[in-house]
Amino acid sequence: MKASPMVWTGHVLTALFALFIAGASALPKLAGMPITEEIMTQLGWPSGYVLMIGLMELGFLILYLIPRTSLLGAVLFTGLLGGAMATHVRAESPLFSHVLFSIYLGLFMWGGLWLRDPTLRAAFPFRRGPAPAPAGG
Repeated sequence: MKASPMVWTGHVLTALFALFIAGASALPKLAGMPITEEIMTQLGWPSGYVLMIGLMELGFLILYLIPRTSLLGAVLFTGLLGGAMATHVRAESPLFSHVLFSIYLGLFMWGGLWLRDPTLRAAFPFRRGPAPAPAGG
């Protein structure tokens, strides 16, 4: 069966999200790159949390990439991104480049999943015009 352009776009968004998270966030933390500890310290995190966060990122990413667990991975990743946003708010980081970056990543993640998963599209449809009247009564 041939995938539609919408599904292909979803796979592209998913791949971009996965490559960014793996290459720019999870793997540098797991490799113990000194810059990751420096950044976490600047953001007010105590020393020693880098590996744990890197493992969570990698684990949630794997769940997100497996079709049967992709929804669970997206939900868990949303929580992680919310924590990152809260950290940047507390650290008084710049709004558009740091605080809202979690929103940008979340849009890529959820957008990719929505475009490639017909079940999710059915649960969260985009509609034009007024919402339908409630059934019954």
